[in-house]
Amino acid sequence: MTVLASAAAPDGDRRGRAQLALILLAVLLVVVMAAALATGPYGLPVGRVLQIMADWIAGRPAADTTERIVLIDIRLPRLLLGALVGAALAIAGAMLQGLFRNPLADPGLVGVSSGAGLGAVLVIVTGGAMLASLPAIATIGALPIAAFLGGFATTIILYAIATRRGRTSVATMLLAGIALGAFAGAITSFLVYRATDAQLRELTFWTMGSLAGATWLKLAIAAPPILAVLALSPLIARGLDALVLGEAEARHLGIDVEKLKSLIVFAVAVVVGVSVAFTGVIGFVGIVVPHLLRLAIGPEHRTLLPASALLGAGLLIGADIICRMVVAPAELPIGIVTAIIGAPFFVSILLRRRGIVDL
Repeated sequence: MTVLASAAAPDGDRRGRAQLALILLAVLLVVVMAAALATGPYGLPVGRVLQIMADWIAGRPAADTTERIVLIDIRLPRLLLGALVGAALAIAGAMLQGLFRNPLADPGLVGVSSGAGLGAVLVIVTGGAMLASLPAIATIGALPIAAFLGGFATTIILYAIATRRGRTSVATMLLAGIALGAFAGAITSFLVYRATDAQLRELTFWTMGSLAGATWLKLAIAAPPILAVLALSPLIARGLDALVLGEAEARHLGIDVEKLKSLIVFAVAVVVGVSVAFTGVIGFVGIVVPHLLRLAIGPEHRTLLPASALLGAGLLIGADIICRMVVAPAELPIGIVTAIIGAPFFVSILLRRRGIVDL
């Protein structure tokens, strides 16, 4: 009902509400980021955080070396990686929902994350000896490439199965996603069974997701492709808006539909692959964030995509705060928190929109 009301509202009201939402989301993100830097087993007041950051940026020596290590070497790269991955997963969800013209599409639910995870696990288990002889930068770079290829292949297969004569079946999409995810999970389980003890410890990271392994090197590798897709997203907003009307209508509006679909598939594979490579499989961000924002600000992708990036970043950082505080000084895998939040939300969407998944 809210979406219909938004669509019926005057353009000025909708744009004003969308702009206000973007401002509020940006403010919320800053607040959550400040809380993440200050929160943890080693507590730091916000004022002290700002002072350490100012000294670090200015190149001044640290008054307390331990505080600077905790903030600059541990929390800051973790915070920035979480923001990038949260934004990437949310915007990937928004793109997939626009592509499939349905709010149930999500990289995790339709098997894309599982495919990306399989690619990364293949590298860990089968490429260990080869990677051990390579420099660290090459070892880290191999994971996102493998994860990208796995996510890309899964997305291509999913779209090919779910689309027939230019129309995408939602039921087929969901069932195919479950099947692809199960298949990727089965191969992953087989690789886990064959893994060594050292590899098993590393593979545990992939099963539930975590930001604990964040470093400045990993951030430097992950940031360029994710930022490139985030910068690209406004350029495809008009095409996504047209695609919602149907592929034939989009063509009449001058949209190169096939090129747009290829671009979306490639972009989703890039951001999901990179995200999975460095944080493991984190589910439900891509379905919760875009759906909430469609209810709040409407379906126009020109504002939906940047709003999804902001809220996705804030949501994942907030979930990471919970992970670090609930069982401190240990921490929960972040995938557990996002699943606890996202699974009931997904069920609520199904209950409200049963008609769209009727077989």
